Amino acid sequence: MKLATLPRISVRAFSIAAALCAMSGAALAQDTYSVGLWGDMPYAKSNDQPRIPALVADINASDIAFSLYDGDIKDGSSKCTDDIYTDAMDMFNGLAKPVFYILGDNEWTDCHRTNNGGYDNLERLDHLRKVMFASPESFGAEKITPERQGGPGAKFVENMRYARGGAMFVGLNVPGSNNNKVNSDKACAKKSERTPEQCAADNAEYVERDAANIAWLKESFEKAKAEGDKGVMIVVQGDLGFDIPETEDDDESRLPGKDGYAAFLDAMIAETVAFDGQVVLVHGDTHYYKIDKPLIDATHLLPNFTRVQTFGSPNVHWIKVDVDAATPDVFTFHPMIVKANAAVGLTH
Repeated sequence: MKLATLPRISVRAFSIAAALCAMSGAALAQDTYSVGLWGDMPYAKSNDQPRIPALVADINASDIAFSLYDGDIKDGSSKCTDDIYTDAMDMFNGLAKPVFYILGDNEWTDCHRTNNGGYDNLERLDHLRKVMFASPESFGAEKITPERQGGPGAKFVENMRYARGGAMFVGLNVPGSNNNKVNSDKACAKKSERTPEQCAADNAEYVERDAANIAWLKESFEKAKAEGDKGVMIVVQGDLGFDIPETEDDDESRLPGKDGYAAFLDAMIAETVAFDGQVVLVHGDTHYYKIDKPLIDATHLLPNFTRVQTFGSPNVHWIKVDVDAATPDVFTFHPMIVKANAAVGLTH
């Protein structure tokens, strides 16, 4: 009798274990969480620094899993001294949850400007990589280690990706100022101490980084498709031309000063068309909170593509994003107005 009952007990135990595993798998598949988006702050010319503690406190009081900062750790008229990078690290590490930092133009591309100190901007990029990306980990009191395109301190270490709960987040060094592409001798010398040789080096850097960005973007989409992700969020700093009025007849990405984004934009459009899920491009640079569907044009809408433009100086606020891969949109956006900072600009 005892021998006859053993298999039934074993089968029942196995069934319970299988049910528990299935429940665990379902819970994992239904992983919902929130992330934060912020950038373009603090700017000295807007006296943003006194408003940063309220912003950090507001983010820390939320339930986000991590945040992504989309570039410009200083304004475009202040010097690119070494302390701006360490000060930014201190700001990021003041957040309780992990922070992924994506590079902006003010901290490297524009450092050649006379009012920025007339630095060699490629030297500043190299310095930034060595100082701010000496470790593959995120910033923040709590750390996350994403995948990175380069090793610590090396080329393209700033490009990252991190996946959770059916969504992938991809950070790329695509900054303002035409992606560091210099189109003429006049542009090279404008408000700058650059030599023609330095501008040629800038263009060589642009070509190499643009190719690396596109390769990382394509690889990330392939990985997202292989893993069954339902959403991809791409975070850059530069406005790729979306602020140009939609009534213009010209292709925005081919206009003077925006052609440095053309190849990347083409690649992003192609990957979005081939992806059976939602694609969100997050960027800063223009400082107005905005959500729209600007691609490709009015008669060729990409229905699964959304652009999100984050707050920026002097609007020291952030965006909360709810992530749920079980929903059609995957990403839901909430502007988070920091009460202590809300009165800025209302007085004359």
